[in-house]
Amino acid sequence: MGRRLEKLEEFGIDVVLERRHGIRASVLRGILYALSFVYDRVVQLRLYLYRKRVFRERTLGCLVITIGNLTVGGTGKTPIVEKFARALQAGGRRVAILSRGYKSVPHKRNWLSWLRRDPDPPRVVSDGKSLLLDSLIAGDEPYMLAHNLKDVIVLVDKDRVKSGRFAIDKWQVDTLLLDDGFQYLHLKHRLDMVLVDRQAPFGNEFLLPRGTLRETPRNLRRASYIFITKNTGEPNFDLMRRIRRYNRTAEVIECAHKPLHLQNVFTGERLPLDALRDTFVGSLCAIAAPESFEDALSKLGAHVDLSKRYIDHHYYTEAELISFIKRCIRRDLAMIVTTEKDSVRMPRLPEAEAFVNPSPCFRPSASSREKTLSSRAKRETSQSTRESHKVISVIGQPVRDPSLCSG
Repeated sequence: MGRRLEKLEEFGIDVVLERRHGIRASVLRGILYALSFVYDRVVQLRLYLYRKRVFRERTLGCLVITIGNLTVGGTGKTPIVEKFARALQAGGRRVAILSRGYKSVPHKRNWLSWLRRDPDPPRVVSDGKSLLLDSLIAGDEPYMLAHNLKDVIVLVDKDRVKSGRFAIDKWQVDTLLLDDGFQYLHLKHRLDMVLVDRQAPFGNEFLLPRGTLRETPRNLRRASYIFITKNTGEPNFDLMRRIRRYNRTAEVIECAHKPLHLQNVFTGERLPLDALRDTFVGSLCAIAAPESFEDALSKLGAHVDLSKRYIDHHYYTEAELISFIKRCIRRDLAMIVTTEKDSVRMPRLPEAEAFVNPSPCFRPSASSREKTLSSRAKRETSQSTRESHKVISVIGQPVRDPSLCSG
């Protein structure tokens, strides 16, 4: 059933992004376009009711910072959250990250709790000391944050007011970071950080369900800070002018990505980035913007000879991994490259089946970090021709370039 839903979701994405053609796809786009007008009215009505205090915001008596965007996925929210958490923690703040845990699997409730209607407590991914949940129950992004931020509390719950109160009561936190929280209005925000992807600033310019916009671009006026992500160093004059049409006061910060080295996902072994230069690789990812990842590999000098894409947040099966590794072996490719976010959704293959090596992990400059992971598939030739696979990851460091920052 899960695979069928994924196929249906993949078909819907292809229709929305106009990768599907023909009468059926065109009719469906027309229906979705009409529905997007209804969606827009609902969004604007909700904002109006919060402004007029018909719907009430909750306050928890601490600093609340949201980090989100106007589009569906692919702008680099999680790296920005990680960077902010590190900076706030270093400044003496007691930080908790609140995530909704998109596509995570909650704990099963027993029948007694169902009868009593006891509310589930937030899932504690990290208590600031230990990593307590796996990526399936936590969700891939909360798991990544908890793994990379050893001393920061990470909680998962759709009700951020409940999880925020839980963090304050249990750990006396004084700062709440809402991952993907720009549209979460039930908890009063102090600062709103909005991310805009330079490569597709406002998606395909259509609202859901016809497009990828959650809100119209004019709602950028609610932002306190705007981050333009995935910069290449080229000027963003047109985008800056458009942003200033909607928000004249928010500080705008441009971010770029700078990888540092390759790191073995399983052993921690490191390799220089030169290991990718003039290397024929396979790309395997399930993220919102696979094109940007593949372009990044090309810029590092790799030749992406084979690629396989799944829908965002896809959980890989052992059969899928082994199948792709064998395809890469047949084409005599040196590496299979995937993102760090993908790596936490991959089953760990038995040693007899897999032999793992480092993969790239990028961290953007300015205030964000985007990690990727690469894996190496290599054929060990002997009399019995035994196959072995290595998975690698590239670690990057944020570098702030003052020339890229503008107000």
